[in-house]
Amino acid sequence: MTHSRSYELSMTTQGPLYPPSEVMNADGHFVVIGGINRARSAGEVATEWGRALVAADSVLPPFGTNAPYRIVRELPSALSAKDAEMVLCTLPLPLPCSNYTAVMAPEQQPDPFSVVRPSHPFHQVPIPDLQPEDGPKVTEPVTLGQWVKARGRLTVTVAEEGTAADFRGTFHGLIPNSLYTVMAIRRRDLDPDGPSHPSPFGVPNVFVADEEGNGSYYARLPHPFPAPGSPAAGNRIVNFVVLWMSYQMSYGGAVGHHGLGSDIHAQLRLPTPGFGEFVTHP
Repeated sequence: MTHSRSYELSMTTQGPLYPPSEVMNADGHFVVIGGINRARSAGEVATEWGRALVAADSVLPPFGTNAPYRIVRELPSALSAKDAEMVLCTLPLPLPCSNYTAVMAPEQQPDPFSVVRPSHPFHQVPIPDLQPEDGPKVTEPVTLGQWVKARGRLTVTVAEEGTAADFRGTFHGLIPNSLYTVMAIRRRDLDPDGPSHPSPFGVPNVFVADEEGNGSYYARLPHPFPAPGSPAAGNRIVNFVVLWMSYQMSYGGAVGHHGLGSDIHAQLRLPTPGFGEFVTHP
């Protein structure tokens, strides 16, 4: 019998918890929609889904641990007109408030931590080799009010007698006429003793949102859900992330050269690790 389930994807601006967001505003604050670290009694830190502007100089703990974010101000679920008009920007390089040590593209960009780059408004990112006459499609500011319209649904179906799974996503409210990619988060990517770089969710892992911001994606992955405790358990997929590509580029077997808000920007994902009900075999 076919094993299938559908999931609603959550709109976000966040990949891992550090850096706190993959989106900044023009003031250099992280625009966080996702897990927010807050101080609790007895020195504890709680991570709860929310919305806030977070300071770039927030305390940075070792990878795998959390510290309270320094919150500039909360963002209400119903954005004010001023907040809806907030212009969104990339993160600068080196990445602020980042403790993720994995190299995103070891063959293409083996020394990414030495690169220095300013933050750019999304519509003014210096796309390599672009000429004005080439017809860039993202030419107006991308605003927070536009970003939060994103919605998505993912259906996972175990296929090939349990040796593979099909992933079908449909998306709405995306940034029109722009490049998106899809990233897999595997259990090994979250290993505090040495994270690996996240991988594409199939290759090629791209789709282009149409003029109304709609898109779809399909991939069949071999053995994506090894049993917990098995030798291959680190390869187990635990999340499906839709990334807006500010440089309008894809990177083959990598998801970006620098990742984490410099050239990729998570917009839709599961709010917590998922797919625990599935098990596949080689």
